[in-house]
Amino acid sequence: MSKRLSKEELESDPLIENYNRAAAYVTENKSFITTVAIAVVLVIGGIIGYNYYSSAQEQEAQQLLSVAENYYNQADYENALYGDEFELTYGFDQIAEEFPRTNAGNIANFYAAVSSYELGDIENALMFMEEFDVPKGILGVGPLSFHGKLLMANESFDAAAEKFVQAANWNENSVTTPSNLLEAAQAYYQAGNYDKADEVATQIIEEYPQSGQIAESERLKGMIAATS
Repeated sequence: MSKRLSKEELESDPLIENYNRAAAYVTENKSFITTVAIAVVLVIGGIIGYNYYSSAQEQEAQQLLSVAENYYNQADYENALYGDEFELTYGFDQIAEEFPRTNAGNIANFYAAVSSYELGDIENALMFMEEFDVPKGILGVGPLSFHGKLLMANESFDAAAEKFVQAANWNENSVTTPSNLLEAAQAYYQAGNYDKADEVATQIIEEYPQSGQIAESERLKGMIAATS
């Protein structure tokens, strides 16, 4: 027959003792615990509400973006960028500003940069590119290279070279990498950084001997040698 525990032994049992402490804590802090419980419910509800809000924002931004894209595809960069006040449409500028946390808002930044470039506004184009969140992988190479070209147009040669190097390394392959490395070498050359230009041109020759940039890389090295 198992031995029955006395009241004192029961009260000294760790599990029972912890239970008693927990019960006492709940009794003494009922108001606080209720407040915490309500807060947890509100947080969970807030997350659900935010996700719903985000989804609705994305859907609205995508619809507005498709209208602006129609102007863009017709090379109507003014209305694509700023919207048509007669048609009451949004342009990429407004979409990027009002829907910054959506994918459509991010894409609008890139479209706005290209539209600004087409309108001859390099400074505005650079501003939009700084806001653009570059996608991973091969899809990010083009935007980074375009950013480099904008910096070249702005005569920010060192910054352009660095951006082209970033584009070259963003997704290493035998096509876009040597092409962007050559752009970087040429930008360094224009910046007067001949050592760096020679280094990058040499990298193309040694690492991408089958690329279409070999002849231009060798010519650039010859130009650099002539300055010595």
